[in-house]
Amino acid sequence: MWKLTEGEALDVLKALPDNSVDLVFTSPPYEDSRTYGIDYKLRGQEWVDWAFERYVECVRVSRGLVAWVVGNKTRNFKWTAVAPLLIADLHRAGVCLRNPPIFHRVGVPGSGGPDWLRADTEWIICATPGGKLPWSDNTATGHPPKYAPGGAMSNRTADGRRKNAPDKPEALAARINQWGRSGSFGTKRQKKGSLEPEKIKPSHCYDGTGPPVKANPGNLISCPVGGGVMGSRLCHENEAPFPEKLAEFFIRSFCPPNGWVLDPFVGSGTTIAVAQMHGRHGHGVDCRASQIELTKKRLGEL
Repeated sequence: MWKLTEGEALDVLKALPDNSVDLVFTSPPYEDSRTYGIDYKLRGQEWVDWAFERYVECVRVSRGLVAWVVGNKTRNFKWTAVAPLLIADLHRAGVCLRNPPIFHRVGVPGSGGPDWLRADTEWIICATPGGKLPWSDNTATGHPPKYAPGGAMSNRTADGRRKNAPDKPEALAARINQWGRSGSFGTKRQKKGSLEPEKIKPSHCYDGTGPPVKANPGNLISCPVGGGVMGSRLCHENEAPFPEKLAEFFIRSFCPPNGWVLDPFVGSGTTIAVAQMHGRHGHGVDCRASQIELTKKRLGEL
């Protein structure tokens, strides 16, 4: 199920009841990077004040996580720092912030300035109503751990060698992983581009019993961007699309099946499309009729 609303984000948010969605995931306009066809050109603290009012409304309507992907600009050799400024204002207002994940991708050449480093990261400002999240699956996008419990790292013995060195008796006697075997598990993309079976590294002191587990993926979220890897060609009809993989990370991790995801700056509809792909409902909002129509086209691809 999905719903699209044409209107200014703040007006639509104020009309929604408290705790009416499970997740808010969005990416608002980045300062004055683009006018979005509506003469949008806020900068610095003016942008922070604009974003603050809308972010607080998102927290009110969400019973779970609010996550905003926010970019910072470099202008005249000075970083605008709008993401940390917004975080600071939210903190001072008593909003329950969570440690912000980082969206990592290959940035635009020159994005850090002609004398500085390319901007390859964006902040994802996260908050909740407070307390433990009502639903989360923080390993939904995780992967099997490389080592069984007790594997990999170990102490040094009296002779200065690692306890789990390959020729140590303990290592030779226990070349099994947490699935009770050695050998291949899954595949790994090689530098040459092919998928090859990947060996799970053995544990030196684990008995191989117990169910397999996934590792928590951490808060550095790396996604490829650019033509052909965003998930839909239609996304490029929007000025600033983000990849489906980024939306998938938050939707699978922080919105329960059959739950509702809200995107108050829906753009090309990536959030709503990914929600549909993974058994969630989506409500998209945009002040431009063109983006509402674009999202309808995007959903028509499913």
